[in-house]
Amino acid sequence: MLFRLNEFLMAVSFALDFVEMDILGMASNHGKRTAYISISIAKEMRLSSEELHDVAALAMLHDNGLSEYSLHEKLATKELKNVALLEGVKEHCTIGERNIKNYPLLTNVKNIIKYHHERYDGTGFFNLRGEEIPLMSQIIAIADALEKTFDLQNNNHDMQNKVCEFVRNQENVSFSSRIVKAFFKVTEDKMFWMNLENGFISIALEKRIPKHSLELSFEEIHGITNVLSKIIDSKSSYTQRHSQGLSEKAAIMADFYNLEKEEKMKLIIAADLHDIGKLAVPNDVLDKPDKLSDEEFKIIMKHPEYTRLALQEIKGFEDITEWASNHHEKLNGKGYPRGMTEKELDFNSRLMTCLDIYQALTEERPYREGLSHEKAMEILKSMMENGFIDTKITKDIDYVFSKLS
Repeated sequence: MLFRLNEFLMAVSFALDFVEMDILGMASNHGKRTAYISISIAKEMRLSSEELHDVAALAMLHDNGLSEYSLHEKLATKELKNVALLEGVKEHCTIGERNIKNYPLLTNVKNIIKYHHERYDGTGFFNLRGEEIPLMSQIIAIADALEKTFDLQNNNHDMQNKVCEFVRNQENVSFSSRIVKAFFKVTEDKMFWMNLENGFISIALEKRIPKHSLELSFEEIHGITNVLSKIIDSKSSYTQRHSQGLSEKAAIMADFYNLEKEEKMKLIIAADLHDIGKLAVPNDVLDKPDKLSDEEFKIIMKHPEYTRLALQEIKGFEDITEWASNHHEKLNGKGYPRGMTEKELDFNSRLMTCLDIYQALTEERPYREGLSHEKAMEILKSMMENGFIDTKITKDIDYVFSKLS
């Protein structure tokens, strides 16, 4: 399949916006603005097309480690919960670097995210100094610093002057002279400032990133979707293996049904990505040990639609998007978010629903321990008898996993 990196990158960016929604209570476009500033500076410094693509990708991914539940726990006693506070925790750099290990970068760069908080004078997290810091890390560092320090979506003339004064004062302290020089050249373009506003940033960024595609098999794409799967699962201590566990079970059932190799891999990728939308759900809802309120459940019910929105623009992912987004739909129309019915749900959507229920029941949750195969099947069979889920698939899951439990 011709895998369009730009489309996948925008899906990743869309998903990481959800993390910002959780932290700030609104989409701040922090990653997109950081990427736009980064690629603007990199272009002025005459980086290659491949390097421009990678610096934009890494800038958008630079805070992917913020979804890690352990960082949120560290800040549980803090009154203020925002991006700047979370970015002050060193671990988000190493977690973020680890998460993107298999991301399809076009150039041979390493540790860009790990070192994106280094300062030119050597006072960053890892005490790298001057040109010891990778160039892309330096570029992302200035963009990130400006994004955290200023409300760039509302940049008026006075703020623009303050931004330039800040950069000038940080020359050879936080930022190298050549980075500063490139930044000032970029700011001469009036559209640069306008494009930082919320109404313009997405389109401006998409236009600026060079388009690149790779011819990849679905097996190779699965290696890439693990990047998102790990970010998704790391959001809560109770979902550390949920997507991975679902992928493993989807593979087992695909073999049981003798699915063709491509269909099997699509099913596995759908399992990897089915819960992207949960990045939009606050951790205090995900990890709540008590019964959810009606309002909290309404929040939960939106996450499959967010999954659809994130994936639907990736060409070649049409089946994957459908199977991933339908995992809470039920045959009798009582599922969510769309209330689809038996006629609208294909076999793999039904399979994903059944496996997601089984996976969730057998893993530990804040309000209970993981259930045994037998106890889980009691619940699935009750749902089957009441017309919620597919009868044959339910019986097949019982047959296959009873031998593995």
